[in-house]
Amino acid sequence: MSTIKQLLDYGKEQLMISGNEYAKYERKVLLENVLCVNYMYMLANSDESVSADKENKYKEFIKRRCEHYPLQYILGFAHFMDYTFFVDENVLIPRSDTEILVELANDLIGKQCKTEADVLDLCCGSGCIGISLKLYNDNINLYLSDISQDALNVCRKNIDKYNVKAMVNNGNLFEGIDEKFNLIVCNPPYIESAIVDTLMPEVKDFEPRLALDGGEDGLDIYKEIIKSSTSYLHDGATLMFEIGYNQGKAVSDLMKQQGFSGVEVHKDYAGKDRVVFGHL
Repeated sequence: MSTIKQLLDYGKEQLMISGNEYAKYERKVLLENVLCVNYMYMLANSDESVSADKENKYKEFIKRRCEHYPLQYILGFAHFMDYTFFVDENVLIPRSDTEILVELANDLIGKQCKTEADVLDLCCGSGCIGISLKLYNDNINLYLSDISQDALNVCRKNIDKYNVKAMVNNGNLFEGIDEKFNLIVCNPPYIESAIVDTLMPEVKDFEPRLALDGGEDGLDIYKEIIKSSTSYLHDGATLMFEIGYNQGKAVSDLMKQQGFSGVEVHKDYAGKDRVVFGHL
């Protein structure tokens, strides 16, 4: 049997060989997950022997990570905002870039929706956007919708985990939705088709292409949503998107052409265009 230190050294070595620039961090996180202890415990008990079953599980995790299988899928969860969300290959991995969308939506709800408000998270995937908003704002009526039933199965796990009340719809964009909303938030597939296969292996080989590919110019889903959304928004309501770094003007123009006012583009914390919103 190997000791904790030996397994940490093994994990670091294998991950470094595979080109993983976060080898020192990831070997620690994976062993924490297998042993159900924190890193401080591992440092204080580095000579402790690990059972054969747990050693084999850890080495399998390291092998999968060396093959570029995403860390979050191995762990089964991803951090987002102040929470952790269940994830698997049926949903995009929540990313910190998307947190600015939640922060802006949260501010909007606080300023404009002093009482009850209806909020739709469209193309919801894991539900991380909508569920985060509900956890910050108990006064909203939350609707979650996605074309993928497999994605919604993950979403329901997160609904149950945080015990939030939400209505869930399985449909293509607004299919199956009859309500009108005060706010629609959406992180749609927006990567240009030709670009998807050039992305890092963790993304192109394992994350769902349905949630990545936005068509030839990356704007297919924006066009559909913007055109249809006016039938699902109250007067004065807001439509808010995450966008690619180079799509601010294109999505803004689409919204203005459809009659949205006060259209704004906001940058993420890396200084890149990340969110567009406007009011009906």
